[in-house]
Amino acid sequence: MDFNKIKAASEAYLPQMTKFLRDLIRIPGESCGEKEVINRIAEEMRALDFDKVDIDPMGNILGFMGNGEKLVAFDAHIDTVGIGNISNWSFDPYEGYENDEEIGGRGASDQLGGIVSAVYGAKIMKDLELLNDKYTVLVTGTIQEEDCDGLCWEYIIKEDKIRPDFVVSTEPTDGGICRGQRGRMEIRVDVKGTSCHGSAPERGDNAIYKMADILQDIRALNDNDAGDDKEIKGLVKMLDEKYNPQWKEARFLGRGTIATSEIFFTSPSRCAVADSCSISLDRRMTAGETWESCLEEIRQLPSVKKYGAVVSMYKYKRPSFTGLVYPIECYFPTWVIPEDHPVTKALKETYENLYGTTRIGARETETMRKARPLIDKWTFSTNGVSIMGRNGIPCIGFGPGAEAQAHAPNEKTWKEDLVKCAAVYAALPTIYVNNLKK
Repeated sequence: MDFNKIKAASEAYLPQMTKFLRDLIRIPGESCGEKEVINRIAEEMRALDFDKVDIDPMGNILGFMGNGEKLVAFDAHIDTVGIGNISNWSFDPYEGYENDEEIGGRGASDQLGGIVSAVYGAKIMKDLELLNDKYTVLVTGTIQEEDCDGLCWEYIIKEDKIRPDFVVSTEPTDGGICRGQRGRMEIRVDVKGTSCHGSAPERGDNAIYKMADILQDIRALNDNDAGDDKEIKGLVKMLDEKYNPQWKEARFLGRGTIATSEIFFTSPSRCAVADSCSISLDRRMTAGETWESCLEEIRQLPSVKKYGAVVSMYKYKRPSFTGLVYPIECYFPTWVIPEDHPVTKALKETYENLYGTTRIGARETETMRKARPLIDKWTFSTNGVSIMGRNGIPCIGFGPGAEAQAHAPNEKTWKEDLVKCAAVYAALPTIYVNNLKK
């Protein structure tokens, strides 16, 4: 391939990409309210002569280019979080702003820039006649990720019956390639008590006091080391080959954590002993941990067993903007693609042919990016939890913007990232299918 020609084509599309991104930013599109964002993406895809554009019953948009044998997908979730406290913004988060290097606004990095680069990457493939009978390209604009990461791809795989050969997540990667992430799950712990009048608390059984003991055990699970002297061994134990056959990938992804995120209670009044208490737990999982192992770990805590607490996993069942409800457990598994996997090698080769062996970026980001390895991992969670975590489809990440911009006030991305990602996306499928012949 002529890589310089691909780069030039991507640079030539920057004005259109900038306009497209700014249009998307101007449309509020929080989870379950993405309809107008989806419609604007459909308009762009059709204007750019995508071969097929569908919106599925959940509300995800699926744009196809080509008709080859292998299906290569580029995924961007197009919902955003809210704006939070508007006083923390120095500009209108929906009007945004633009200068020579940057585009600001809610969703600029997380992750409307991803759909922009993916759409134009596919257009470049068509313009430069890179599409062939070896592959078809699918660009997905997926919904509800901020509410329930991966739910959209569970629907695409199970109900739309679409199973790509591999998927590139276009979540922001700070100029690098991300080959995995820790998983997460949302756990609930319930404990019962018996109410009585607050003037004589000894007559009752205070559920809040029981939960106080359970909370200390949960804190120990997060904070303790794995020494033989510890009754509750800390989650750090999963970095040790003594406890985890997948310890090498666990060290790459980082240790698991657990945090109490919510607490609830019931009581007849403020003058009574609480008769129930519940907590929500945010559990981040590393390689080698499963939802079963994480639930059992909580069930085996001394205070949980002592008080007969019930440990369960939350379910998500909020309707999409189309009204469709697709219930799923709040379990978002860890995933990691090997560094020597054909997909990893193809993306690395594509990047290096276009941009060299180190991360690059705008002046503001360049020093920080060059200090990081080209191939790395995400801190946060992505749709990869379904694509690869639940369904075993190879997934890898490369996308415009910065992870630190996600959910932050004054969110922005960089025009250079949009161009660079579109060029990489345009070249990747050809390199991948060519490598399979070797």
